[in-house]
Parts: sequence; C-alpha cells; structure tokens
Amino acid sequence: MQESIWRFAYLRDLQVPLPLRPPPFHWSNLYASTFDGSHSYKFRQRERHIDWMRIGAFFFDSPAALLMETLALPRKIPEAGQDPQKSVMASGAFVLTNIRTGIWIADLQLVRCPVCNLNTCEGTMQILDTRAAELFLEEGYQSGSWDYVEIASHKIEKHSSSATGAIFDLKHLHSPHSVGVLDVKSWMGKADDWQPKASICLNAVAVNTNLQHNDGLHVRFEVMRSGGSDGDVVSIRISQQLI
Repeated sequence: MQESIWRFAYLRDLQVPLPLRPPPFHWSNLYASTFDGSHSYKFRQRERHIDWMRIGAFFFDSPAALLMETLALPRKIPEAGQDPQKSVMASGAFVLTNIRTGIWIADLQLVRCPVCNLNTCEGTMQILDTRAAELFLEEGYQSGSWDYVEIASHKIEKHSSSATGAIFDLKHLHSPHSVGVLDVKSWMGKADDWQPKASICLNAVAVNTNLQHNDGLHVRFEVMRSGGSDGDVVSIRISQQLI
C-alpha cells in the first residue's frame, strides 16, 4: 500500500518523468484510472463509440502547445494569442496556451460522425483524444460540468489522402524527439495501408490514417477547461470527419 511503489510503477509503465507539480490524487488511484481500460467515451456518448487504442503518454513541460492538422510545420509558427480560427485557416496550425503541465494520456478514438444514421454508419470520424492524466478523477469531469468547446475548425473540400492530427509542446518543438515525430516516413504506413498509425515521444503525439477516395475532411479542434473559460486546459481533441 506504499504510494511510492505506485508512483514508481506509474512512471515506469508510462515511461514519463516525475512532474514538478505533484498530482492532487493518490498514485494508486491514478494508476487505476489510467490502466483499467477507461477512455473518455466510456464516460460520455457511449452510443457513438466504435473502437479505440491507447497511444501512450507524453509530457507537457510548458503551458503552450502547437496544434496541427498536418505533419508539416508551417513556414512561420503562429504566435501565442493569435485567433485559432484565423490561424488554422491560414496555416493549418495554431498555438494553444494555459495548458495544465505534467503527464498527459493520448488515445485514438473511432466514433460515429454526428450526421450519420447510427444504425448504418460504419464510422467515419477519427479523434486524437488527449487528456491530463488525472482528468478522470476530477469532480468537475465526473459531474459533467466540464465539457468540450470547439475553438477552431477547417473544411477541406477536396480529396484528402490522410487524416492527421498532431500536438507538440511548444517549448520542445525542435527537440530531436519531436523532430522524429515529424519524420513521417519513419512511422506512417504505405499509401495502401488503411490501418491507423501513431507516433509519440516525450513532448509530442501525432496520428495518421491513410484514406481512400473521398470528398474532403472536416477538421475540428476542441478543448476542455477546468471550469469556466479562464480555467487551464485539461483535454484536447483533434477530430477528422469525412465530408
């Protein structure tokens, strides 16, 4: 029952460092909520959920992140505070601030898109679903008072060869590990490989699924804050829905 044992096991199994800010929950409870098979759609909107896979854990060392709908860095990194919608339309990326630092969990979710007939939909929506490790233990999350808010979206009304989303700790954007995530040839599947692929390192995570012929994608960026518009960001979702 020693908490130090649970802390060691938690950091070992997630392969992340000890955060400077101790979590406000027991390490044993954190371990259980991370490894008991729970995911965000298990708590809400279960009727929309189809399948999921655990990508792993990464670490926000700073409270700022670069969110991208592609895996090619924009020529000029957007400035913090720039309007997310305008930034996404211009470069496919934006900087999100006020993020809760520490350990984050990353999952890839496959869900039914909101415009389909639920009885016939085969699943046309992919979500890179990330969260602060302690989110499931927070009272605001459990009560449902914390919810996702869309902060930017982009319709790509032409054939898209892949559905991609990426999140980088802005402080470590140019670190060797993060650059490895951007080296798409090292982890993406071949053009005729339709299985989702993911890459994760200490300070970044990315997903990619190659697509057959389509009419385009609707990309959405959503965040959950710890109460109110001024709260810290505790979850980020990047979704790609076939048009």
